[in-house]
Amino acid sequence: MSNIKVIGLGPGNPELFLKPAIDAIKEADVVIGYKYYFQFIQCYLAEGTDCIDTGMRQEVERAKIAFEKAEAGQRVAVISSGDAGIYGMASLILEMADKRQTTIPVEVVPGISAFQAAAAKLGAPLSHDFVILSLSDLLTPWKLIEKRMKAAAMGDFVTVLYNPRSKKRYWQLYRLQELFLEERSPSTPVAVLRQVEREEEHITLTTLCEFDPEIVDMFSIVVIGNSQSYVSNNKFITPRGYYSKYEQEGAPGPLIMQESFRTIAGQLADLDISHEEKWVMMHCIHTTADFEIKQLLRVKNDAVARMNEYLLKGGTIITDVTMVQSGIRKKACERYGITVKCYLHDERTTALAQEKNITRTQAGIRLAVEEHPDALYVFGNAPTALIELTELMRRKDFQPAGIIGAPVGFVNVEESKHRLMTFNNLPYISIEGRKGGSNLAATIVNAVLSRDEAVTLKPGRDV
Repeated sequence: MSNIKVIGLGPGNPELFLKPAIDAIKEADVVIGYKYYFQFIQCYLAEGTDCIDTGMRQEVERAKIAFEKAEAGQRVAVISSGDAGIYGMASLILEMADKRQTTIPVEVVPGISAFQAAAAKLGAPLSHDFVILSLSDLLTPWKLIEKRMKAAAMGDFVTVLYNPRSKKRYWQLYRLQELFLEERSPSTPVAVLRQVEREEEHITLTTLCEFDPEIVDMFSIVVIGNSQSYVSNNKFITPRGYYSKYEQEGAPGPLIMQESFRTIAGQLADLDISHEEKWVMMHCIHTTADFEIKQLLRVKNDAVARMNEYLLKGGTIITDVTMVQSGIRKKACERYGITVKCYLHDERTTALAQEKNITRTQAGIRLAVEEHPDALYVFGNAPTALIELTELMRRKDFQPAGIIGAPVGFVNVEESKHRLMTFNNLPYISIEGRKGGSNLAATIVNAVLSRDEAVTLKPGRDV
């Protein structure tokens, strides 16, 4: 019985042909398709099969021939790469069947689409809602394509691009990158897969900011992650939500914090700063809801990395007041064997303060320097304590592991922070001006402790 079967061949590797497609090719009297694809099906063709190949952009002609052959009583296979129903021949064949008012049976035989093969190569980039866009404007007006691009970007969909670039269509991909950067973090993962599942296969993993459209051609597929996507061990992953639903059940804090961070990240997308500095900034803004932190935060001398390295080896943190001490995440400190000390209520501190006629916070710092000169010093309340430390550093010629300077107030506050910039190799983080506070100082410590989460900008492990 004559029929037409529209067959998806998959991405180009015969090992990925589905059995119904192979059976349909074996049964066909006539196979019609773009000439490039016949090399992949030679071993499945029955003896005497009529193979009709055509060039690019002759899809309508192929469809006409298919109906002519089928109406003459033959079994016809029309082959497409990938899945015939995804940018393939299926819609054209069915439309033509409708216009011809034919009684010839038409069947669509599925195949593995290139985007599925690409996703498998990358890991799991499509585990949540995604959009597939073709950037070819041969059949779709550019204004409509751009409208769809904006919708995909605003909707935070993982986005897969077909027909991303050609010799004549070279600027459209730059425009897409511009639009997505308006809605997503520059660190959003991007993958370019060229000739997926073929001998020339090549994969490039990059970010939305560093993505270079010049490496893309018509044999490429581009995958752009959403706000939760990340790369780990060369695997592109978009979380489905299982961990947050099942492993963190009863602990909504991390989920709320992550949602807050996504909101903050959206408003910091224009900042050209390191992941680590942005990580600290996001923590500070999350704690204060104050976006002026963008102008006030100072992260100097590779402070985040150097402080983190010191703490992960089981370092000591000295705080000026107990409120800072109480805000530092205890789980992280326990995990790395970190000691957090505050000398404010030490009996020796009270005695020293009375003897020298100085504040208790100053006295506490004097004691701390004697016992832990190489500690990380954190100030969230007392500018006099920060001044005391810098004076001792000058007089005794030593340098601690780092200083977090965020005292708050109106007297000597700004001056205490200005002193930090006089130490050329000192890793320090400060909040310029009068703003600061114990909660902010502790927040900065927590950001440093969770430095490994900075690449994905996903906080919450120790919340």
